[in-house]
Amino acid sequence: MQFQQIQQAFIAHIKDPEHQSAPEGIEDRRMAIYRELFFNNVEGFIANAFPVLKSLYKDTAWHALVRQFFIQYQCSSPYFLHIAEHFLHYLQQNYVATEHDPVFMLELAHYEWAELYLATKQLPQAETLLNAEQIVDAPLYLSSLAMVLAYPYEVHQISSAYQPEAPGEVKYYLLYRNTADDIKFVLINQLTAALLQTLQQSGGSTLSALVQQLLPLLPQFSEQQLMQGATALLQDFAAKGVLVSFQAEQNSLP
Repeated sequence: MQFQQIQQAFIAHIKDPEHQSAPEGIEDRRMAIYRELFFNNVEGFIANAFPVLKSLYKDTAWHALVRQFFIQYQCSSPYFLHIAEHFLHYLQQNYVATEHDPVFMLELAHYEWAELYLATKQLPQAETLLNAEQIVDAPLYLSSLAMVLAYPYEVHQISSAYQPEAPGEVKYYLLYRNTADDIKFVLINQLTAALLQTLQQSGGSTLSALVQQLLPLLPQFSEQQLMQGATALLQDFAAKGVLVSFQAEQNSLP
Protein backbone atom coordinates (compact mmCIF):
# COMPACT_ATOMS: atom_id res chain seq x y z
CA MET A 1 0.00 0.00 0.00
CA GLN A 2 1.31 3.42 -0.97
CA PHE A 3 2.04 6.00 1.75
CA GLN A 4 -0.83 8.24 0.63
CA GLN A 5 -3.25 5.31 0.77
CA ILE A 6 -2.06 4.46 4.27
CA GLN A 7 -2.44 8.09 5.27
CA GLN A 8 -5.99 8.26 3.91
CA ALA A 9 -6.92 4.98 5.61
CA PHE A 10 -5.47 6.28 8.87
CA ILE A 11 -7.48 9.52 8.65
CA ALA A 12 -10.68 7.71 7.68
CA HIS A 13 -10.37 5.34 10.63
CA ILE A 14 -9.61 8.14 13.09
CA LYS A 15 -12.73 10.01 11.98
CA ASP A 16 -15.09 7.02 11.71
CA PRO A 17 -13.66 3.98 13.53
CA GLU A 18 -16.99 2.11 13.48
CA HIS A 19 -17.12 1.95 9.68
CA GLN A 20 -13.53 2.44 8.48
CA SER A 21 -10.82 -0.14 9.13
CA ALA A 22 -7.42 0.88 10.44
CA PRO A 23 -4.37 0.44 8.15
CA GLU A 24 -2.89 -3.03 8.30
CA GLY A 25 0.03 -3.60 10.60
CA ILE A 26 -0.81 -0.93 13.20
CA GLU A 27 -1.58 -2.23 16.67
CA ASP A 28 -5.12 -1.34 17.77
CA ARG A 29 -3.83 -0.15 21.16
CA ARG A 30 -1.82 2.52 19.38
CA MET A 31 -4.70 3.42 17.09
CA ALA A 32 -6.95 3.83 20.13
CA ILE A 33 -4.61 6.51 21.44
CA TYR A 34 -4.94 8.48 18.20
CA ARG A 35 -8.71 7.91 18.02
CA GLU A 36 -9.24 9.31 21.51
CA LEU A 37 -6.71 12.11 21.16
CA PHE A 38 -8.11 13.58 17.95
CA PHE A 39 -11.78 13.24 18.85
CA ASN A 40 -11.38 14.43 22.43
CA ASN A 41 -9.47 17.53 21.28
CA VAL A 42 -12.19 18.46 18.80
CA GLU A 43 -15.04 17.64 21.18
CA GLY A 44 -13.39 19.57 24.01
CA PHE A 45 -12.98 22.69 21.93
CA ILE A 46 -16.57 22.56 20.63
CA ALA A 47 -17.85 22.00 24.18
CA ASN A 48 -15.92 25.03 25.40
CA ALA A 49 -17.17 27.15 22.50
CA PHE A 50 -20.84 26.12 22.87
CA PRO A 51 -21.29 25.39 26.60
CA VAL A 52 -25.01 26.21 26.76
CA LEU A 53 -25.81 24.13 23.68
CA LYS A 54 -23.86 21.19 25.11
CA SER A 55 -25.69 21.45 28.43
CA LEU A 56 -29.00 20.73 26.66
CA TYR A 57 -27.89 17.27 25.47
CA LYS A 58 -27.33 13.95 27.14
CA ASP A 59 -23.71 12.87 26.76
CA THR A 60 -24.49 10.16 24.20
CA ALA A 61 -26.50 12.52 21.97
CA TRP A 62 -23.86 15.27 22.23
CA HIS A 63 -21.01 12.95 21.33
CA ALA A 64 -23.03 11.58 18.41
CA LEU A 65 -23.55 15.13 17.12
CA VAL A 66 -19.85 15.99 17.39
CA ARG A 67 -18.91 12.66 15.80
CA GLN A 68 -21.12 13.44 12.80
CA PHE A 69 -19.34 16.78 12.42
CA PHE A 70 -15.96 15.06 12.80
CA ILE A 71 -16.82 12.54 10.08
CA GLN A 72 -18.68 14.67 7.57
CA TYR A 73 -17.22 18.18 7.63
CA GLN A 74 -14.02 19.09 5.78
CA CYS A 75 -12.41 21.86 7.82
CA SER A 76 -10.57 24.43 5.72
CA SER A 77 -8.35 25.73 8.53
CA PRO A 78 -5.94 23.93 10.89
CA TYR A 79 -6.42 26.45 13.70
CA PHE A 80 -8.37 25.31 16.75
CA LEU A 81 -10.06 28.70 17.08
CA HIS A 82 -11.66 28.13 13.67
CA ILE A 83 -13.25 24.83 14.73
CA ALA A 84 -16.17 26.68 16.35
CA GLU A 85 -16.91 28.52 13.09
CA HIS A 86 -16.64 25.27 11.12
CA PHE A 87 -19.04 23.58 13.56
CA LEU A 88 -21.53 26.44 13.15
CA HIS A 89 -21.27 26.22 9.36
CA TYR A 90 -21.85 22.47 9.57
CA LEU A 91 -25.02 22.95 11.62
CA GLN A 92 -26.27 25.65 9.24
CA GLN A 93 -25.44 23.96 5.93
CA ASN A 94 -25.09 20.20 6.31
CA TYR A 95 -26.72 18.94 9.47
CA VAL A 96 -30.19 17.38 9.49
CA ALA A 97 -31.86 18.00 12.85
CA THR A 98 -33.17 15.08 14.93
CA GLU A 99 -35.56 14.74 17.84
CA HIS A 100 -32.62 15.31 20.19
CA ASP A 101 -32.06 18.83 18.88
CA PRO A 102 -33.77 21.93 20.30
CA VAL A 103 -35.78 24.02 17.84
CA PHE A 104 -33.52 27.02 18.59
CA MET A 105 -30.33 25.08 17.92
CA LEU A 106 -29.04 27.29 15.09
CA GLU A 107 -29.84 30.58 16.82
CA LEU A 108 -28.22 29.56 20.10
CA ALA A 109 -25.16 28.17 18.32
CA HIS A 110 -24.76 31.41 16.35
CA TYR A 111 -25.04 33.52 19.51
CA GLU A 112 -22.44 31.43 21.34
CA TRP A 113 -20.13 31.54 18.30
CA ALA A 114 -20.50 35.35 18.17
CA GLU A 115 -19.43 35.61 21.82
CA LEU A 116 -16.33 33.52 21.14
CA TYR A 117 -15.58 35.42 17.92
CA LEU A 118 -15.59 38.79 19.66
CA ALA A 119 -13.71 37.48 22.70
CA THR A 120 -10.83 36.20 20.57
CA LYS A 121 -10.81 38.72 17.72
CA GLN A 122 -7.48 40.44 17.14
CA LEU A 123 -7.52 43.92 15.62
CA PRO A 124 -4.63 45.02 13.37
CA GLN A 125 -4.58 48.30 15.27
CA ALA A 126 -6.42 49.77 18.22
CA GLU A 127 -9.59 51.68 17.45
CA THR A 128 -9.98 55.24 18.76
CA LEU A 129 -13.11 55.55 20.88
CA LEU A 130 -15.45 58.51 20.53
CA ASN A 131 -16.86 60.32 23.55
CA ALA A 132 -20.38 61.68 23.89
CA GLU A 133 -19.37 65.22 22.89
CA GLN A 134 -17.96 64.04 19.56
CA ILE A 135 -21.14 62.29 18.41
CA VAL A 136 -22.77 65.31 16.78
CA ASP A 137 -20.02 66.26 14.33
CA ALA A 138 -17.55 63.36 13.99
CA PRO A 139 -17.65 60.62 11.33
CA LEU A 140 -19.13 57.60 13.12
CA TYR A 141 -18.21 53.93 12.94
CA LEU A 142 -19.45 50.92 14.86
CA SER A 143 -16.51 49.17 16.48
CA SER A 144 -15.27 45.95 14.89
CA LEU A 145 -15.70 44.49 18.37
CA ALA A 146 -19.49 44.94 18.20
CA MET A 147 -22.28 43.11 16.38
CA VAL A 148 -25.99 43.74 15.86
CA LEU A 149 -27.85 40.43 16.10
CA ALA A 150 -31.49 39.34 15.84
CA TYR A 151 -33.13 36.04 16.80
CA PRO A 152 -36.73 34.84 17.25
CA TYR A 153 -35.70 33.47 20.66
CA GLU A 154 -34.35 34.97 23.87
CA VAL A 155 -31.03 33.25 23.35
CA HIS A 156 -29.39 34.96 26.34
CA GLN A 157 -31.86 33.24 28.69
CA ILE A 158 -31.74 29.72 27.26
CA SER A 159 -30.54 27.07 29.70
CA SER A 160 -31.45 23.57 30.83
CA ALA A 161 -34.21 25.24 32.87
CA TYR A 162 -35.55 27.46 30.06
CA GLN A 163 -36.03 26.05 26.58
CA PRO A 164 -38.63 27.75 24.37
CA GLU A 165 -40.63 25.36 22.21
CA ALA A 166 -41.44 27.72 19.34
CA PRO A 167 -40.14 31.00 17.89
CA GLY A 168 -41.64 34.23 19.11
CA GLU A 169 -41.14 37.95 18.70
CA VAL A 170 -37.73 38.81 17.27
CA LYS A 171 -35.23 39.97 19.89
CA TYR A 172 -32.48 42.40 18.91
CA TYR A 173 -29.06 42.47 20.54
CA LEU A 174 -25.99 44.62 20.55
CA LEU A 175 -23.14 42.28 21.44
CA TYR A 176 -19.77 43.90 22.12
CA ARG A 177 -16.39 43.60 23.80
CA ASN A 178 -15.71 46.41 26.23
CA THR A 179 -12.41 48.08 27.13
CA ALA A 180 -11.84 45.46 29.85
CA ASP A 181 -12.14 42.75 27.15
CA ASP A 182 -15.38 41.43 28.66
CA ILE A 183 -18.20 40.36 26.34
CA LYS A 184 -21.41 42.26 27.05
CA PHE A 185 -24.82 42.46 25.43
CA VAL A 186 -27.65 44.98 25.38
CA LEU A 187 -31.20 44.11 24.41
CA ILE A 188 -32.28 46.77 21.95
CA ASN A 189 -35.52 47.55 20.12
CA GLN A 190 -36.11 47.45 16.39
CA LEU A 191 -35.60 51.18 15.99
CA THR A 192 -32.21 51.07 17.69
CA ALA A 193 -31.26 48.02 15.63
CA ALA A 194 -32.15 49.91 12.45
CA LEU A 195 -29.97 52.84 13.54
CA LEU A 196 -26.97 50.60 14.30
CA GLN A 197 -27.39 48.55 11.13
CA THR A 198 -27.50 51.76 9.08
CA LEU A 199 -24.33 52.89 10.82
CA GLN A 200 -22.71 49.52 10.17
CA GLN A 201 -23.53 49.74 6.47
CA SER A 202 -22.58 53.41 6.15
CA GLY A 203 -19.49 53.72 8.29
CA GLY A 204 -18.09 57.24 8.37
CA SER A 205 -21.49 58.93 8.24
CA THR A 206 -22.20 61.86 10.50
CA LEU A 207 -25.17 61.92 12.85
CA SER A 208 -27.16 64.18 10.51
CA ALA A 209 -26.40 61.91 7.54
CA LEU A 210 -27.59 58.88 9.52
CA VAL A 211 -30.84 60.63 10.37
CA GLN A 212 -31.40 61.47 6.70
CA GLN A 213 -30.93 57.80 5.81
CA LEU A 214 -33.40 56.74 8.51
CA LEU A 215 -36.17 59.21 7.57
CA PRO A 216 -37.57 57.17 4.62
CA LEU A 217 -37.45 54.01 6.73
CA LEU A 218 -39.27 55.56 9.70
CA PRO A 219 -41.86 57.98 8.27
CA GLN A 220 -43.80 57.97 11.56
CA PHE A 221 -41.03 60.09 13.11
CA SER A 222 -40.12 63.67 12.30
CA GLU A 223 -36.54 64.66 11.57
CA GLN A 224 -36.33 66.41 14.95
CA GLN A 225 -37.61 63.34 16.78
CA LEU A 226 -35.12 61.09 15.02
CA MET A 227 -32.28 63.50 15.70
CA GLN A 228 -33.08 63.66 19.41
CA GLY A 229 -33.50 59.90 19.73
CA ALA A 230 -30.40 59.05 17.70
CA THR A 231 -28.27 61.51 19.65
CA ALA A 232 -29.27 60.02 23.00
CA LEU A 233 -28.76 56.47 21.79
CA LEU A 234 -25.38 57.10 20.22
CA GLN A 235 -24.13 58.98 23.26
CA ASP A 236 -25.05 55.96 25.37
CA PHE A 237 -23.27 53.62 22.98
CA ALA A 238 -20.22 55.89 22.96
CA ALA A 239 -20.10 55.54 26.74
CA LYS A 240 -20.12 51.76 26.28
CA GLY A 241 -17.13 52.01 23.94
CA VAL A 242 -18.72 50.77 20.73
CA LEU A 243 -18.48 53.95 18.64
CA VAL A 244 -15.11 54.74 17.12
CA SER A 245 -13.48 57.22 14.76
CA PHE A 246 -12.51 54.47 12.31
CA GLN A 247 -13.28 50.78 11.95
CA ALA A 248 -10.26 48.49 12.06
CA GLU A 249 -11.92 45.60 10.27
CA GLN A 250 -15.37 44.67 9.05
CA ASN A 251 -17.12 41.81 10.83
CA SER A 252 -17.84 38.68 8.81
CA LEU A 253 -20.83 36.69 10.00
CA PRO A 254 -21.84 33.21 8.88
